[in-house]
Amino acid sequence: MSLTLTSPAFAPGGEIPARYTCEGDDVSPALEWSGVPASAAGLALIMDDPDAPDPKSPKMTWVHWVLYNLPATASGLPEGIDPADLPEGTLQGLNDWKRTGWGGPCPPIGRHRYFFKLYALDVVLPDLHQPTKAKLEAAMDGHILVKAELIGTYEKAPKSLLGSIFGRR
Repeated sequence: MSLTLTSPAFAPGGEIPARYTCEGDDVSPALEWSGVPASAAGLALIMDDPDAPDPKSPKMTWVHWVLYNLPATASGLPEGIDPADLPEGTLQGLNDWKRTGWGGPCPPIGRHRYFFKLYALDVVLPDLHQPTKAKLEAAMDGHILVKAELIGTYEKAPKSLLGSIFGRR
């Protein structure tokens, strides 16, 4: 059985609903996974956007969420999980807003792709003290048993559409 990562909120390759973005409630979508190897000691989850700032001319990968040391026995995260409710032992890293926790899609222009990456690791990592994605990836190097990926997309609604939704012109 291979590691799989899905969300009841959107189909693989599909549009992430506005609820999970800066145009909505900016809460994390529910995530579900299966096929964690029996030899896994822990899991790490990274969500990022390689299309920043403009998908026609990307210049950087924007990091939205960094979690590690999720228990290997975990099978997902509920929608809008509060940091205090993360599975026991889970630690957080910094996103590109220089804070921990979820930061939903908020692309300045165009339709962006958002990569949710789940890693099964052969170790429980030490406390990396709110690492960046790069520091977490360096710590995971040589310890990744298997990886699963889920991609969603998002593009901000045109301002005229937003105005009509909220009764403004």
